[in-house]
Amino acid sequence: MKQIKNKLSFKILGYLIFFSLIILVVLWFLQVVSFDSYYELSIRRNLRNVVNDVKENYKSENYLNRLSFDNNMCIEIYEGTMMSYSSISCYKEFSKLNKEKRDMILNNVDEREFKYTDRFEDSQTLMYGIKLENERFAFVEVRLDPTSSSVKILKEQLLIVSVFVCLLSIAIGIFISRKLSKPIEKINNEAKKLVKGEYDLVLDDKSAVTEIKELNETLKYTSLELSKTESLRREFMSNVSHDLKTPLTMIKAYAEMVRDLTYKDKKKMDANLNVIIEESNRLNLLVNDILDLSKYQSNTIELEYSEFDLNELIIEIINRYEIYEEKDGFKISYKKKKNCIVYADRKRIAQVIYNLLNNAINYCDDSKKINITIAELDDTYRVDVTNSGEGISEEDSSLIWDKYYKIDKTYSRVQVGTGIGLSIVKNILELHNVKYGVTSVIGKNTTFYFELNKKEDK
Repeated sequence: MKQIKNKLSFKILGYLIFFSLIILVVLWFLQVVSFDSYYELSIRRNLRNVVNDVKENYKSENYLNRLSFDNNMCIEIYEGTMMSYSSISCYKEFSKLNKEKRDMILNNVDEREFKYTDRFEDSQTLMYGIKLENERFAFVEVRLDPTSSSVKILKEQLLIVSVFVCLLSIAIGIFISRKLSKPIEKINNEAKKLVKGEYDLVLDDKSAVTEIKELNETLKYTSLELSKTESLRREFMSNVSHDLKTPLTMIKAYAEMVRDLTYKDKKKMDANLNVIIEESNRLNLLVNDILDLSKYQSNTIELEYSEFDLNELIIEIINRYEIYEEKDGFKISYKKKKNCIVYADRKRIAQVIYNLLNNAINYCDDSKKINITIAELDDTYRVDVTNSGEGISEEDSSLIWDKYYKIDKTYSRVQVGTGIGLSIVKNILELHNVKYGVTSVIGKNTTFYFELNKKEDK
């Protein structure tokens, strides 16, 4: 029951009825409860406007007659202390000279407002007196008609209006709630599919409500991103499992060979033990890379900034790849530059260069040409690592930084590294808050680049 009450349709209906009731209460208060006060206030305001007109035009009897007729008021002009009529303009018959008028004239009062009751007609009259020039006095009177009959009629009308407004608010509330709640309920039901791992959502893009349309777009985008994430997660698990299983299988197999077959033949035993050591190192490298990536993504690594020569670091790393030049025929070219002093974490930047070189080797074509360059910009040095190969499409360019993402979507054992090198590169460079990216010419080459600040920001 509580869930039903908290549904959007019931909330909208309840708020609309509540709003309608507030409007009706205000109407009842203004039209019935405070009608007499408002009526008298309106008459009093009109009376003062007429008094101002009399003050300016009291010498024109025709004007006073018209003013009296138009406003249903009595206008009297008295001269001097003799209190004789100078002019009188009355649409209705009012009392003549009464005590209030006489007191005001005798006491020479400038202006005064009176309210008195006619005991014969049981009605009230408002009177306003002002002193004019040459000992003249003007009195403007207006009768306050009884409002009981008017209030009774208003009550009957408001009762009908109240019933009509309540019924109309319920009808409109039901219409609006259905118009708004139905699409949201549908979005909610589609969103629940995401929890079950269903990413093919059926969403309505034709809603006339901007917020609902945007919610549909957001949910659709979320579905696509979750689908990509799930795909990458499965691919990651598959690839990590393969990378873990392969060296473990080889370590187990060669260990059994040493134990059962070659333990008496020292030469074969040493060869088998070397395979075990190499596979153990590859396994250790994979575990370390996964741990490093986890640290980068959780922001638990603090960079150790220092100034160092980027040129010397690149030369140092290239020298360690001589074995690939001698053994596999790779040609790593680099044009030296002097005094390329940058401000960064030397150890992490070395890791970036290692991973970019490994990636260049893994995806190089048969020409096996790799080129590294440094370009000096205004405040930074830009490092480019280029290899000849098939290239990367624009669609894949933003995805290659994901761990274990493969352009051909099929797994192949890499020659160097663990398959998550570019994801580590991305996290390190983002921690440094520097520019990085990739450019590619399909069928020709691919260039990975990053920039480093020349010196410490003061």
